Amino acid sequence: MPDRPDDPRERRRSAARDDAPRQRADDAQRQPKPPPAQRAPAAERRAQQVAAARDTGRAPAPAGLAWAMRPSAPWALAGTVAIVALAWMLSDVLLLAFAGMLLALALLQASEALRRHVPRLSPRMALLAVVLIVVLVLVGGSWFAGARAAEQLQSLGQTLPRAWEAVQQWLAQFTPGRWLLDVWAEATPGPQDWQRIAGLATNTLNATVGAIGSLVLVIAIGLYSAADPGTYRRGLVRLVPPARRPLAEAAIEAATSDLQRWLLGQGVSMLAVAVLTGIGLMLIGMPLALPLAMVAGVLDFVPYFGPFVSGLLIVAVALTEGEQMAMYAALVCLAVQQAEAYLVQPLAQRWAVSLPPVLGMLAVLLFGVLFGIAGVLLAVPLMVLTMTLVNVLYVEGVLEAGGNGSDGAPRPSS
Repeated sequence: MPDRPDDPRERRRSAARDDAPRQRADDAQRQPKPPPAQRAPAAERRAQQVAAARDTGRAPAPAGLAWAMRPSAPWALAGTVAIVALAWMLSDVLLLAFAGMLLALALLQASEALRRHVPRLSPRMALLAVVLIVVLVLVGGSWFAGARAAEQLQSLGQTLPRAWEAVQQWLAQFTPGRWLLDVWAEATPGPQDWQRIAGLATNTLNATVGAIGSLVLVIAIGLYSAADPGTYRRGLVRLVPPARRPLAEAAIEAATSDLQRWLLGQGVSMLAVAVLTGIGLMLIGMPLALPLAMVAGVLDFVPYFGPFVSGLLIVAVALTEGEQMAMYAALVCLAVQQAEAYLVQPLAQRWAVSLPPVLGMLAVLLFGVLFGIAGVLLAVPLMVLTMTLVNVLYVEGVLEAGGNGSDGAPRPSS
């Protein structure tokens, strides 16, 4: 049987299959190529900008200020200024929020430690247990030692005028001391100033009521923040553009860790100062040892200046018992500070954040001038937070990540 001629449709399909690769190549050549500025790396684009500027006779914008040449830069600058101005107007509220955040971090740190020993507890049950333990300790301490502590604090308030008289008598024995007393006498208000002093007393009463309300607000913020920290954290991250969210999460994580470590180290230091001061004052037979030790421990929250103020207070009270007791009290304060510097701090540095002494003193002065007594109390944690954010957002996120991609995420540590 003779072979039939090829089917025409089969020949067309075979020819189409043979021409398909050639057609795809032609289509790829006809497609428009992306501009060279988009295909070139950052270094090549910078070289092209320099060459274009040389041809036109204009100097190129510095690489670090390239953002300033964008059309949206003035609006971004205006928004930044507006945010800073709003933060300054709401500084009191922001400081209260920051204090509440510190309380939340302390509660979360304690609840995490409890969960490590009792893994079956949920985060909220561990937090509830920590709050109950704190309340029981406060109530139990007030029940067993509250009456004695209140009596000694009242006695301390009555002793302070006699302590000031003893300090004046001691200063009057020396020429520089008499000069200081003369300066103080000139600064003493006269009869015409009593009306102003009465106004100051009224303001002080209002400030005391406001301080109690602020304390209640700080406790509420701390409890609510510790009960559901993930909600607030996610809310902060969502305020950042998606490309920068990994960097924002890294900054929040680093700030949380550093502030918790600082709180732990500071708590250990304050407890050690209170215990050592109380033991030392009891050994020398100092009256009112318990309230003075409590005051020394609380004032140790403000570094450098707090221990100095507590030492002056202890020595002034000791002067009511004689110069010998004042000398012994001064030696106790000096010994406690040396023990804190060479024994307690090296132990606490295993958990705490190391803050250079100059930065600590400048933080107390700067935030004290800007925000008053609240700035003094929160100066060191504010400086810790500032150092952490600068390190993560600027040093690691901008300077060290210049050639690490455009997402701004920190590079993994080697």
